[in-house]
Amino acid sequence: MRKLGIIAGVLAVVVVAGTVLFQRYALYVPGLLGDLRNPIGPTQSVAWSQGPAAAAVPAAERPPNIVLILADDLGWNDLTFYGGGVAGGSVPTPHIDALAREGVHFTNGYASHGTCAPSRAALMSGRYGSRFGFEFTPTLNGMSPMIRRLHDANPANLHKVHMTGEDDRDTLRFEEKGMPQSEVTIADLLAAHGYHTMHVGKWHLGYANGSAPNDQGFAESVNMASGMYLPPDDPDVVNSRQEFDPIDRFLWANLRHAVDWNGGPRFKPDGYLTDYFTDQAVAAIEANRNRPFFLYLAHWAPHTPLQALRADYDALAHITDHRERVYAAMLMALDRGVGRVMQALRDNGIDDNTLVIFTSDNGGAGYIGLPEVNKPYRGWKITFFEGGIHVPFFMRWPAGFEGGRGIDQPVHHFDIYATAAGAAGASLPADRTVDGVNLLPWLRGERDDAPHEALFWRSGHYQAVRAGNWKLQRSDRPARVWLFDLGTDPTEQHDLSQERPDVVDALLARLAAHNAQQVTPLWPALAEMPVLVDKTLADPQDPADEYVYVPN
Repeated sequence: MRKLGIIAGVLAVVVVAGTVLFQRYALYVPGLLGDLRNPIGPTQSVAWSQGPAAAAVPAAERPPNIVLILADDLGWNDLTFYGGGVAGGSVPTPHIDALAREGVHFTNGYASHGTCAPSRAALMSGRYGSRFGFEFTPTLNGMSPMIRRLHDANPANLHKVHMTGEDDRDTLRFEEKGMPQSEVTIADLLAAHGYHTMHVGKWHLGYANGSAPNDQGFAESVNMASGMYLPPDDPDVVNSRQEFDPIDRFLWANLRHAVDWNGGPRFKPDGYLTDYFTDQAVAAIEANRNRPFFLYLAHWAPHTPLQALRADYDALAHITDHRERVYAAMLMALDRGVGRVMQALRDNGIDDNTLVIFTSDNGGAGYIGLPEVNKPYRGWKITFFEGGIHVPFFMRWPAGFEGGRGIDQPVHHFDIYATAAGAAGASLPADRTVDGVNLLPWLRGERDDAPHEALFWRSGHYQAVRAGNWKLQRSDRPARVWLFDLGTDPTEQHDLSQERPDVVDALLARLAAHNAQQVTPLWPALAEMPVLVDKTLADPQDPADEYVYVPN
């Protein structure tokens, strides 16, 4: 009996120790499994397909090249064009600002969603992602429960994560959560019209069942195959970790410094990721200068993890806050990259006949702990407050329209699809609803009315609509409605839902009609994250703080 008791005691110790170790190191499992399935090889060169050695016709007589530059989590106040900028405007963004000054800037440009992947689905398809079930952002398997555990373990977080689909979390692998191949992407459309199509950077629209870039119309793709800008111990990098943010902790544990070429094995990129993507974009432009091309340059910056190139960090010694300084240095690299792309167009004699579009997938994130990234707007990435969806939105095409103007009418990410098609002379698909509008008549000054009667956003029960200057948001958790008149209150300070029930009813009816045209999501939302509206995740929380639970 005594021997059995000793054995039982040892087993109990082993079980407890194993449980402790698992809880401590489970955070690292997704990244380790990824390393086993797809190891990261040494740096390799990318050989872009070379276009004709000489142009068949002059650039001015060809359909325009189209370059779409997408930033990730860029805040409205990150750019100095609108009078703001990081660190009190002391970190200028001259190259991105030049796109706005030389082109047309949309002062009411809207992202398709408050999170990255559904925005990208709308950009690529010209349609609301919810029309084909792409409603929620794909996350790595096991990420949602891990985020919940880390978030809820912090007593400073007054609102806990609500899990909505734990039983369904493994029904699809991360790679399978993608945009259906049946969608006609902007790359499909332009390729069929004689364009050479290229993707550089983030994708996040699936990698299996025909959803990878090369299956969705792109002839060539340098794909971000993880998410570290440099290895954390690289001597050329400066890191800023946010221990208060469970997403940040998950990313640092599982991301790697890796890319792939045309869906092949992962390999180590040659240098800091933002600069590497710029290098590849420049090389792609040079290789294709003599034929029409579409280049989708989807930067990761300034998304977390916050990692700066040391040379950029050292140039910002006047910024005393380490986190803000790293973030500002990341923006320097992004802006520098835009400048290099524009210089490549000029060097190759195709600047005038290239339509360049710049925007962000959504607004800045509150979980990085920087309170002014979306100033003056309320809210953050994930929410449908203006801070989450009101984004920089610039178009420049010297041969196509005169620059130096601003347009106030609300426009949307999916308008890029129809505008690119219009510039190329390509017809829109006739067998489906295309929600985007060709903005060329507005860009040319031929129209000044509203391109859309209403715009909609949806993430499960959390939804929003803008019609004219009225904007309504509705949520089940908390069960409430917000109503703002953006004409007089563009920063959403005064909720008029109690004062104008007539407008609330009318907009809810619009939402219901819109929802009736959408389809069931391709995969369920697994969790509902509580997001504070007016505070960052680093700020002390109070029970009176406004918040919204956002399904994903």
